[in-house]
Amino acid sequence: MRTMWQSLALGAAFVAGFAAHVALGQPAAHAQASARVFELRTYTPAEGKLDLLHSRFRNHTVRIFQRHGMSSVWYGKPMDAPLSQTTLIYLLAHPSREAAKKNWDAFRADPEWARVAKESGVGPVKVESVFLEPTDYSPMK
Repeated sequence: MRTMWQSLALGAAFVAGFAAHVALGQPAAHAQASARVFELRTYTPAEGKLDLLHSRFRNHTVRIFQRHGMSSVWYGKPMDAPLSQTTLIYLLAHPSREAAKKNWDAFRADPEWARVAKESGVGPVKVESVFLEPTDYSPMK
């Protein structure tokens, strides 16, 4: 079941990312120009903590990601229970797998992030991460 949700989320993320390039006035060729990698992440916080996790992302995490070179492509939540009550799924873009490691290391070492993580009340979160590369026929690369 989780694989189905991840596949649906990934498809939606690519469509949303492609649409964002077009909406920002960037031609489709520009949206396809780079050879980046994508990271699909699924977060499952402790019961009752999902709203706190969304708040932390909305108010802090996305901005801190940007500061550390992580490009936010898409954030979403499952529409159907039980995952709608327990899960956040998002997609990041990195210039390369090596850059992703450097970005994450810098993010984790960020003093603001350490403070925000501690103060948010979210607690431990189960994290699943999958790195993806576009196929030769993908409209977004």
